[in-house]
Amino acid sequence: MIAAAAIALAAVLLLYSLRGIDWAHAATIVRHASPALLGLAAAISTATLFLRAVRWRILLGAEGRISLGTAFRATAAGYFANNFLPARAGELVRTFLVSSSSGLDGGFVLTTALAERVADAIALALLSAGILFAMPAPPGWFAGAARPVAVAGLLGAGAIAIVPACEPVFLRLAARAPVPSAWRARLEATVGAVARGLRSFHDAKRLSGFVLLTALIWCLDAGGAVIGAAALGLSLSLSAAFLLIAGLSLGSALPATPGYIGIYQFVAVTVLMPFGFSRSDAIAFILVAQVLMYLVVGAWGGGALLTMRTAARSTAR
Repeated sequence: MIAAAAIALAAVLLLYSLRGIDWAHAATIVRHASPALLGLAAAISTATLFLRAVRWRILLGAEGRISLGTAFRATAAGYFANNFLPARAGELVRTFLVSSSSGLDGGFVLTTALAERVADAIALALLSAGILFAMPAPPGWFAGAARPVAVAGLLGAGAIAIVPACEPVFLRLAARAPVPSAWRARLEATVGAVARGLRSFHDAKRLSGFVLLTALIWCLDAGGAVIGAAALGLSLSLSAAFLLIAGLSLGSALPATPGYIGIYQFVAVTVLMPFGFSRSDAIAFILVAQVLMYLVVGAWGGGALLTMRTAARSTAR
């Protein structure tokens, strides 16, 4: 059902995004791309992948020590899986890799992985709202987007802050659930794991480190987008880059085909055209960005999966 919805959504969004594309113009843009600038953009993408692993490790540290190598390999493998598997299955992949190698509770690990994604969405929503409020005349559909985006971000932050405090209430509800006792025990364990995962944000030192790394990650990602556009001879402002990244991040939460085909094209067209990009420019840019994403994540994530598989075989022997 989810796969069918993802395929249907991708088809509709692609039909809209690719309408009226001048493929000759798009091909010319790609053909004259600067290899040096594309290489720099790929290096920045690698750096942000590493920083994401460092950031996730901060949350995992609430319940145990995880080596940086393990956190990086699991993070890379998870992003690699998200590019090829539906329903964000990469979060399950990186959860399994960390919990199986460290002994940490899988529910706690998965909660930190998902909460990290939610925190990213919150940060990008608030940042986008700030950019839109600061713009004297937001172009196109952005004009009415600032307030609802800010409200959504604040609600998400409030949920992370409040939900752990409600753990006793959720535990009582789980204890009274009309299900078999074995399921009830599992439900209570899940409630506890989720509360502990969200509570990892409640330590001041961990939270400050997480927030600083989040700011650095998204600044690097925005800078990488600006450099990637420059490699294609296109001019992308930093504010437009932040809005694009926010749109791509939030769009990736929708039911998606592998590689977010359709969703990324739609976001690129709807975000970049109000900032002076033609539809062909936007499509050329996002296609090159997706190829770079596949190359970077494929190299590190594929290598991580191979390394961890070899290590698992050696342990089994």
